[in-house]
Amino acid sequence: MASDTDSLERYKASMVLSGVGDALGYKNQEWEYCKSGVEIHKQLAELGGLSNITVELPGWPVSDDTVMHLATAEALVIDSDKKDDIYLELCKRYVACMNDMEGRKPGPTSILGCKQMSPGSAISGWHIPFNPSGTGCGAAMRAMCIGLRCPRLDQLDDLIAFSVESGRMTHHNPHGYCGALASALFVSYAVQNKPLREWGKGLLDTLPRALEYVKKSIRSAYENEEAWFYFPAKWEEYLEERELLDGTSDPKWPDNYDDPAVRDKIYKDDISSDGWPGRRGHDAPLIAYDALLAAGDSWEELCSRSMFHGGDSDSTGVIAAACFGVLYGYHGVPDCNHKKLEYRSRLEKLGEQLYHKSHP
Repeated sequence: MASDTDSLERYKASMVLSGVGDALGYKNQEWEYCKSGVEIHKQLAELGGLSNITVELPGWPVSDDTVMHLATAEALVIDSDKKDDIYLELCKRYVACMNDMEGRKPGPTSILGCKQMSPGSAISGWHIPFNPSGTGCGAAMRAMCIGLRCPRLDQLDDLIAFSVESGRMTHHNPHGYCGALASALFVSYAVQNKPLREWGKGLLDTLPRALEYVKKSIRSAYENEEAWFYFPAKWEEYLEERELLDGTSDPKWPDNYDDPAVRDKIYKDDISSDGWPGRRGHDAPLIAYDALLAAGDSWEELCSRSMFHGGDSDSTGVIAAACFGVLYGYHGVPDCNHKKLEYRSRLEKLGEQLYHKSHP
């Protein structure tokens, strides 16, 4: 069992490396919008490889993913355990963080949701209408810290509530906010030292409990239930393909899966729903999970699979790296990848605050 000091360091590493995964996958807009993992790996080699990249401004800023993850974490550590206080704080911070989006490419659904919220209202100012198009990854890429705030099995109901409510503040559609649940749940599993092969089954087992929460909360319950099927269906399809449905076996990999071109094709054709892998609520955490399963404790391999592919590479990277930080700390991570990261001190401080909040 990890010591308290080691656990604290892993909390801090989770927050910091989430920002690194974001910045590397984003590459100041260049790699997030590059549709060829082969081309990204070629450019990476021309830069001297991962160990030669100093992630710092101006060339390697964080994207909207980290800005909104910071907002989530800062709301979760306020001096209150009342959920409505935290929800209102989330609402305020999400709206406010839109002022820090120059050059960070926030998604249209996140922008719309923040415009629809009313942080000046103490009563349900965070409620927005159901959105049939709210299927993007914007809820998933900012929710990892919820797993640090609610890491224990006896906190699962709180983790579900925080994930669903924070997610549907902008992405009021189960395809969107279930991505937040997946990201938070996986980080909590990392804290619990739950074997990776069990994570996917754990998510499928948790989704019915989340649906019950949504139905009881009444808000657009019919629309949410009608749209619920897609997220678990895509995850069940993936887990069946990898022979992970029962959570007891090691994954079965496609042929030649170490080849970035092969991964690009599978990410695009089998995992994504619109040809841009990682863009949606289901496939951002799914690709992150796939990368974690294959990479083990290799930071370089994790980056190759979760950050350097022809899709929404910052959103898959931010989730994968947050989990990696809890599992392995800074093991194998070159100092130049994280020491000069934008917002590093804020991220590290929040890791410490989340640790103390979850270990009273």
